[in-house]
Amino acid sequence: MSIETTERIPHVVIEPKKGWQIINFRELRDYKDLFRLMVLRDITVQYKQTALGFAWAILTPLFTVIVLTIIFSHRGLGPAGIPYILFSLSGTVPWTYFNQAVTNSTNSLITQSSILTKVYFPRLIIPLTPIFAKLSDFAIGMGIMLLVMIIYRNDFSMNVNILYFPFLTLLMIIAASGIGLWLSAMAIQYRDIKFAITFLIQIMMYASPIIWSTEKMAHQYRILYGLYPLAGIVEGFRACLIGNPVQMPWDLIIPGTLVSLLLFITGAMYFKRMEKVFADVA
Repeated sequence: MSIETTERIPHVVIEPKKGWQIINFRELRDYKDLFRLMVLRDITVQYKQTALGFAWAILTPLFTVIVLTIIFSHRGLGPAGIPYILFSLSGTVPWTYFNQAVTNSTNSLITQSSILTKVYFPRLIIPLTPIFAKLSDFAIGMGIMLLVMIIYRNDFSMNVNILYFPFLTLLMIIAASGIGLWLSAMAIQYRDIKFAITFLIQIMMYASPIIWSTEKMAHQYRILYGLYPLAGIVEGFRACLIGNPVQMPWDLIIPGTLVSLLLFITGAMYFKRMEKVFADVA
């Protein structure tokens, strides 16, 4: 190889960045093929060597809804006139995605610690991989929801709220990503987070309007409750899918959206700030 040819070869110097930084979307775009492969690997590996395979993506929300319906269907927790199985399933599907995505994202750096010191790539890809991989289970859950909607088609009427489905899905991804970025960066340094996430998820589940409707809540508390991102997401999906008589809860969605964006931005900044120590503590 000639000296002239050698001089034309680009040299990339990788240096740790200092301070608080926002996501480098250009770098993520350059590694989009790796990101896609890691997401596909997560989708195919999660049910590998299981007897039922992808059937677990159907059974998990289905069994949950059956249990909730048996226990709570006669307690008047949902809106009048809506079958409780339809009501609870519309909240269980987004919650199941959020639960699994946040849990796997939190533990992602720990489970993938072996590659942190071997090759360079944007570390942000690791906690974001389960966030997008779990969308496959979310799609399967929505397929179950569609089937139940067909069965109970005479008990509700869809309306223009269905057009907000893409927005609510994006909001759900942003909220899960923000929490996942925060907790994954903390978990690799403080392994207690790995165990605490179980209790945190349980608390978040009880705080979410999965088995009960927010129409039972006093009006003066709704704005404050809206600061909890899952409140607007779960009730928003419910209004989006069921339509009348469930109304779109903008008083919950708007503050929840602001909090979700704040969690995502600050989570990405914290993750990038702590990225330089990942290899040392992995």
